Amino acid sequence: MLWEVEGKWVVQGAIDVDIGANPSAEGGDEDEGVDDQSVKVVDIVDTFRLQEQPPFDKKQFVVFMKKFIKNLTPKLDAEKQESFKKNIEGATKFLLSKLKDLQFFVGESMHDDGCLVFAYYKDGAVDPTFLYFAYALKEVKC
Repeated sequence: MLWEVEGKWVVQGAIDVDIGANPSAEGGDEDEGVDDQSVKVVDIVDTFRLQEQPPFDKKQFVVFMKKFIKNLTPKLDAEKQESFKKNIEGATKFLLSKLKDLQFFVGESMHDDGCLVFAYYKDGAVDPTFLYFAYALKEVKC
């Protein structure tokens, strides 16, 4: 029901390139035209341009899940509908048990009927783990 994907904190921005030149010997200044702006981002959030949403309380989350189930079920074929209905309750309970630790993300379009992506930090982890609803994803062959 839920796919786990490990995220990584990465640094974007300033790149230190050593071309082997000696700026002081060539009369150059070390800070000449270099912008050292670097930002630490989570690779999954940055790559898929996810937008963080305010956290849900238990009631809001249950309302979201009911709407999500209602919207997704008719889009699945009969076999997947059966499996989805059978397992969604367990996935919902799992997410509810972690609700206070979850971060919520939506896609760049921020569509109201889109799926949420959840992130949390496993015990002692430095990098976040993302949770996706498997049945809400579309397979794309590259």
